[in-house]
Amino acid sequence: MDAIVLLKDDHKTVEKLFKQFEEAGETAYKKKQEIVARVIEELTTHTYIEERIFYPAAREGAPDTTGHVLESVEEHHVVVWMLSELKDLDPKDERYTAKMTVLMENVRHHVEEEEKEWFPQVREAMGRKRLQELGEEMAKAKAEAPSDPLKIPSAAE
Repeated sequence: MDAIVLLKDDHKTVEKLFKQFEEAGETAYKKKQEIVARVIEELTTHTYIEERIFYPAAREGAPDTTGHVLESVEEHHVVVWMLSELKDLDPKDERYTAKMTVLMENVRHHVEEEEKEWFPQVREAMGRKRLQELGEEMAKAKAEAPSDPLKIPSAAE
């Protein structure tokens, strides 16, 4: 699978979870908690494969996009800390929905920039064959991803 297609598929999965969270209702605490647990899992894995495999390859293969990679890592830093806070927050806490809403806004912004601005540049610079090799490597690496968002490299940066 092409690396960019794989990342876009992840984006779609997370967006579906966001919509489920938004539709869950104010007092659907258990359902919201289950959705948040899946969001944490999906975003932690996604962030891991981006930072460990895709971003370094993009910096090498599309050096003009280095600024975007650096900005993305900073966005990841914010996201993984929010994920770690949500992981331990009671869904009945008055900040729970607000924190998730801010997370969703950040992730949606990040996804929009990647898909509309950055991915086309990377695709053009790297080509189909290299993106397919990366996609295979990323798909395998998903199994190695940590479950703790704070184990993602950008959490410490």
